[in-house]
Amino acid sequence: MKLFMMIPVILFCCLFPLALAADGLQVGFYSTSCGKAESIVEKVVQKRFSQDNSITAALLRMHFHDCFVRGCDASLLIDPTNETVSEKKDGANASVRGFDLIDEIKEAVEAACPSTVSCADIIALATRDAVALSGGPKYSVPTGRRDGLVSNIADVELPGPTISIPEVSKFFAAKGIEKEEMVALLGAHSVGVSHCGFFADRLGGKPDPTMDPALAAKLIILCKSNPDAAVFLDQNTSSLMDNEYYKQLLLKRGIMDIDQQLSLDISTSPFVSAFASDSEKFMQRFGMSMVKMGEVGVLVGKEGEIRKNCRVFNNGTA
Repeated sequence: MKLFMMIPVILFCCLFPLALAADGLQVGFYSTSCGKAESIVEKVVQKRFSQDNSITAALLRMHFHDCFVRGCDASLLIDPTNETVSEKKDGANASVRGFDLIDEIKEAVEAACPSTVSCADIIALATRDAVALSGGPKYSVPTGRRDGLVSNIADVELPGPTISIPEVSKFFAAKGIEKEEMVALLGAHSVGVSHCGFFADRLGGKPDPTMDPALAAKLIILCKSNPDAAVFLDQNTSSLMDNEYYKQLLLKRGIMDIDQQLSLDISTSPFVSAFASDSEKFMQRFGMSMVKMGEVGVLVGKEGEIRKNCRVFNNGTA
């Protein structure tokens, strides 16, 4: 597992003008070709969320892991074959889940509008809807992405939980994501979890001075009894997409080192403080940053394809 792991008041609503969308993307792209597309996605996500609200964290992680490898082209969804080992088999993606939900949405959309709505757009729309159901912002997603034609495990390079702030900032910057946007996007950890093995180095030997002693004592007991135990990254409102995550960081209650370092590094700490003190600002920045991230490396126009099955390229290969 790498950096991105992982209900019902909309606290902030912001609509983004089409001018902000990447070339070829626009809000309401399917309004004439498949007018029901977004409502179909929303209905299926609502049903799953009512059964399992952790689907929000799962979709956020899927969206991040897809966009930060080859761009937002649904290459993460491709199943491996005997000939090709796809992105899905990389260790960083081993615990990514929610693929069955994407399949369910795709089946429903295909029944209404065959070969029209891309898997890449389904991921972006489903994530948006799950975020709103978790109490986060309801942001408008420009659509028109097409699905990629390549999925290769060798392309997967994602930052781990012990990476430094300068290193992770460079990683995001390479995707066109600025530092404040990065800090906002890491707010996805408000509904995420990590496992003991990914922060165990903060619990052994000398006490980590950057972790609240009471939290450290609790985690030591938990992880000693179950080394693979899952721990909420937000210890207070773990099922809500809100700004409590940042408040916890200011109290030295970050679980992973990368989270806690956000509040300590001089280049990111002002954003942590700002989001901790202003919920509306966090909601706005998170929505805008999700839209920007969703435009990374997109395929549009006649590039790529519109898959009929999100797990397989249309030619039947991987």
